[in-house]
Amino acid sequence: MKTVLVLEGSSRPGGNTERLTNEMLEGIDRKTIYLREKTIVPIVDKRHDKEGFSKVDDDHDAIMKEVFKHDILIFSTPIYWYGMTGIMKNFIDRWSQTLRDSQFQMKKEMENKEAFVVLCGGDHPRIKGLPLIQQFQYAFDFIGLSFSDYVIGQGNKPGDVRNDRYAIHVAKALNLILKSKISF
Repeated sequence: MKTVLVLEGSSRPGGNTERLTNEMLEGIDRKTIYLREKTIVPIVDKRHDKEGFSKVDDDHDAIMKEVFKHDILIFSTPIYWYGMTGIMKNFIDRWSQTLRDSQFQMKKEMENKEAFVVLCGGDHPRIKGLPLIQQFQYAFDFIGLSFSDYVIGQGNKPGDVRNDRYAIHVAKALNLILKSKISF
């Protein structure tokens, strides 16, 4: 049986993105990491320094260890200024360090996993959120993580996404796909 991990990038609990993610995962057992509850220090890029990256005392390594334990990863983030939230960006930026950390084999760990993305925004998100979907695609390609699908919801005020019939329909369809994947 495959396991599901949600990386929740919203800065507030119970927002539209979290609601849409829950709709997509209704009836599916999963673990959720709320990045807002973790300390993830922004990257200090030392890729080209002789000494390399310095050890950072935060939650990133522990989150990555949890990521490696799961088969299906759900990246859930509101669209903030046409991109992912800062906390999600800090998490992904730190992958540069994880890739060079001898305790991890990141590309090997990611090669048999698959990712889904859930986005929600208030300003024509199905169009203006597409560059963010592409950004996730490029990041996933770089680390060898298979990008399976995504849903983009429309919502500004808390609860607005419930009125986005299209996004709810897509989330329910992805729910069926995920249920078929995890039962193997």
